[in-house]
Amino acid sequence: MPDDEWDRFLRESVNGTPDDAPKEPSARAREVTRRLRDEPAPPQPWRTYTPARPKRRTGWYVAGLLAALAVLVVALVPGLSSGWFGDEETVQPLAVESERPNDPPPLEDARRPTLDEPFKGSPAARWADGAAGVAVPAARATGWMGKAEVERALNRSREFLNVSNLDAQVLRGEHPTRATALINPHQKDVQDFLKNAFRAPSEEDDPLMLFSRFDPAHTRPVGDVVKTRGRLTYREGEQGALQVTADVTYVYPVAPAAGSDEVVRTIVRRELVLSWDDPAKVITEPGTFSLVSYKLDSTNGGCGDSTGHFTPEFGTARPTEGAGGPGVDPYDRSTSMDEHLRASGDAECGTASRS
Repeated sequence: MPDDEWDRFLRESVNGTPDDAPKEPSARAREVTRRLRDEPAPPQPWRTYTPARPKRRTGWYVAGLLAALAVLVVALVPGLSSGWFGDEETVQPLAVESERPNDPPPLEDARRPTLDEPFKGSPAARWADGAAGVAVPAARATGWMGKAEVERALNRSREFLNVSNLDAQVLRGEHPTRATALINPHQKDVQDFLKNAFRAPSEEDDPLMLFSRFDPAHTRPVGDVVKTRGRLTYREGEQGALQVTADVTYVYPVAPAAGSDEVVRTIVRRELVLSWDDPAKVITEPGTFSLVSYKLDSTNGGCGDSTGHFTPEFGTARPTEGAGGPGVDPYDRSTSMDEHLRASGDAECGTASRS
């Protein structure tokens, strides 16, 4: 028998119990154990929990660090982000003009328009396309017209603006037949004006006072979009008539007819006052209006003798914006048409601050 086994045998013989036999706890130990067992457990908190140990997400930390570095680079080099998210000029279009603005639109970066981006560098880049840019107010009974009749007259007023200034055939210089059909045929002075304007345009009888027209031998439109911004307003006029006032600015991108890639813009602001007369008091035809007044201000539409067409300047003949003074901002709609014309002065051709 090994010595260690012999020693253990002798100890167990003396003690009477093996070394690994269970030992009975003392009386004090039994008393403490019983008291702890009989005591109630401590109350559990009602709104606590033990959160699980979060997992390590090294990938997210790396992505966050890279994003922060990218933002820092863009902040230090603003032009670097140009083109990442598209052309900034068209990202956020303006809402329609419900009332006269307080200030002119902010200055844009001096960038030349192109065939692909004809409104680049212009506030018109954020304007609506075509008829969508002309705000029409809610109708209410006015003068001799009820609400439904006022609504119909407002829609026809905007229709006249569309076929006079946005129709592709009229822009190519063709006769605005659809537009003239809306004018009261019994208004003799206006009918004489229309007849002379298209037969022999002159300073007194200029079709451009009512219609936007370009000579296709000189000018071609760029794209099929005309940017517009303006609104209609109305009130009761003479003899209970519904008097509608239209104040709208049109921006036409054009290029030389010969095929050059040069793009310029012709900007036209019009104010028309139309009278939808009571047929019981004024001789008229159903669905037509009488012209009360018409005003025009154009930028890069041509100077000199009237030809019945806008004739924008191209190349070296094109005047430099702002030459000869601060000029008038053709995009500024914060002033009335009368104030705008007064700022332009009496000169045949004023100076525009931008185009």
